[in-house]
Amino acid sequence: MKGISTLENCRIGVATTDGKSYFQFVKALKFLKLEYDSIIPEEIDGYSGNIILTTEAESPKSASRPILYQEILKEDPTVIQGIIIEKLDSGLNPSDLVIGIDPGMRIGISVIYLGKEIERGLYTSTEELADHVAKILGGLKAERKIVKIGNGNMQVAKQITTLLNLKFCSHFELEFVDERKTTKKIKNYNKRGERDMMSAKFITQRQGYRHFVLPLSRTG
Repeated sequence: MKGISTLENCRIGVATTDGKSYFQFVKALKFLKLEYDSIIPEEIDGYSGNIILTTEAESPKSASRPILYQEILKEDPTVIQGIIIEKLDSGLNPSDLVIGIDPGMRIGISVIYLGKEIERGLYTSTEELADHVAKILGGLKAERKIVKIGNGNMQVAKQITTLLNLKFCSHFELEFVDERKTTKKIKNYNKRGERDMMSAKFITQRQGYRHFVLPLSRTG
């Protein structure tokens, strides 16, 4: 996963006196390259930042800022970032989760949630990619969950689709997108990995043939 600056201007307060919980919150935020303020639970009401991370035991009954508890730490880092964005969302953005995938020897991925890119990454294993995408599809709420896969390598694209159908036990929309129109946009990216990731981002913005993928429990 590559860091995305979606939350770079977000002020996050870590409000707990529990050492273990504090360490876990901070570790997750550092991994996501997110800045944070260390405060004590008694300062939650007066905190001027955007969102607060604390434990349920230390949380006030009401607060002027959105609060998230340590249970989010069980989630994939991309899901954690998405949940924070969801808490801060104004409600004006479409409730969509769009995952763009550029299949090949190196598989680029771009994840757009509530109109914001929350991940741009690179994978070499279809199995690892499918595991990761399944966690994102299952961990984030959205009225529409759309996976868009470039058609440049249909063998890999179909492998990914099959694995997702096995690993994600719900329905999602699938599109195979024409990759040819993304080539000119990424010609100035010299590093192969950068090109794959940028291609995945452009794939999220294109339309392809769409159909629903149903879980095997409903089709088998």
